[in-house]
Amino acid sequence: MKKYIAKRLLQLVVVVLGLSFLTFALMYIAPGDPAEKKLSAQGIAVDPEVLAATRAEMGLDRPFLEQYADWLGGLFSGDLGESYRSGRAVADMLGESFVYTLELTVLSLAAALAISLPLALLAAVRQNGIADFLVRIFSFIGNSLPNFLISVLLMYYFCVKLRLLPVISDGSAKGFILPCLALAIPLASRFVRQFRAEILEQLGKEYVDAALSRGVKMRYILFCNVLHNALIPMITLTALSVGTLMGGSVVIETVFRLPGLGKLAMDAISARDYPVIQGFVLLSSGIYVLLNLAADLLYRAVDPRVEEGGDAG
Repeated sequence: MKKYIAKRLLQLVVVVLGLSFLTFALMYIAPGDPAEKKLSAQGIAVDPEVLAATRAEMGLDRPFLEQYADWLGGLFSGDLGESYRSGRAVADMLGESFVYTLELTVLSLAAALAISLPLALLAAVRQNGIADFLVRIFSFIGNSLPNFLISVLLMYYFCVKLRLLPVISDGSAKGFILPCLALAIPLASRFVRQFRAEILEQLGKEYVDAALSRGVKMRYILFCNVLHNALIPMITLTALSVGTLMGGSVVIETVFRLPGLGKLAMDAISARDYPVIQGFVLLSSGIYVLLNLAADLLYRAVDPRVEEGGDAG
């Protein structure tokens, strides 16, 4: 296991280095002069002499590879540069916003699993019945609606009509309810379809009939055998969905004015605050890669037959 983890961590480092190079290169060739953006954001008049001095101070007059090497060195020491707009350290801004996004992601994922798993079990056990039909209709509708439309509908009903929840998130527990639901509803709809298919596949296998013929109760078979055997594809879907949640949070955090990574990224893109954009892309990519590693380790914990390549032996 230690050898396997070391191998995956080495792969992670290579991937992150590649992503860092790609991110820096994209920002390097992006239109606009970062020095001019920085001066404009600080309200300083842009004249050729000041612009040249600022470019030299920022190291923009050096070759691309030297700039990348300097930025990479700062990255390994935790220095992601300073925001052009606010002048604050990018690492501090990402750290503050990450807390909100992490809380939103964890709560939304928990809500999606709490909704989807019981519904998937019900639909699979009552296959082709009324319950199965209603669950599939729910999953189809929820999967068809985009996050921003769900957000607007939730805000209209719970905030405008019922006046139960705040329109703009204030960081309180109530302020997280609607953003979590806006992310959890479409995610739960996708989970229901996939979980139902996996459970049905397991229910059609011979070990289920053999257990029933020995008098084992269906409830025991479902929770002790079927769900355990369906865990690996469920883990895959759940791990990959965390990245989807973080991507969806860009829209949700902007709609509800939640000060998370998504809103920070949207504001940075609007202002062309390149250091913040680079930090956001790198952090999001690193989290996604780490989640894939965690999912692989969970495979091996759930089923020791899973080889290092990820397939069951």
